[in-house]
Amino acid sequence: MNKIIYLKEVPLLKKILGYSIVVLGLLSFTASIVFGAIFIAIGINFLLTEGSEIDLDNSTYRSIHSLFGFHFGKWKPCPKFEYVSVFKTSENQTVRVITAETTLQNDIILLNLFYNSNKHITFYKTQDKNDAFKVAEKFKLIFNIDVLDATESEKKWL
Repeated sequence: MNKIIYLKEVPLLKKILGYSIVVLGLLSFTASIVFGAIFIAIGINFLLTEGSEIDLDNSTYRSIHSLFGFHFGKWKPCPKFEYVSVFKTSENQTVRVITAETTLQNDIILLNLFYNSNKHITFYKTQDKNDAFKVAEKFKLIFNIDVLDATESEKKWL
């Protein structure tokens, strides 16, 4: 199978917390099934991530939720993609503890596949500009589309 998969990364602290809560839930099953199930559900929510997947063999795509390496989502036929956009943006992540909160900001590069003039699907995220253009080049060859470089203030077609 020839697939392209993009998953939003789960931060390490969130993974550790999620696994800890799942283990606590499993241990709680001996005392109370209800509390065990609640802890497991909360832990799974911490570990769940989102993304997109394209099956090139069947020309389908899906928005996915991923948990423990299993991907869930409904397959849809790929639209006729018009171009791939490579652009730089910022990603904010809020970290909360009981009495404190902070927001961390990272510069990232996203690849969006555009179709129907203004609709898009985000299929890749990275912090490495060269990596982004390598993936964009793959999309260009696979779908026979143009690449829009929007990483600088002046956009240009490649």
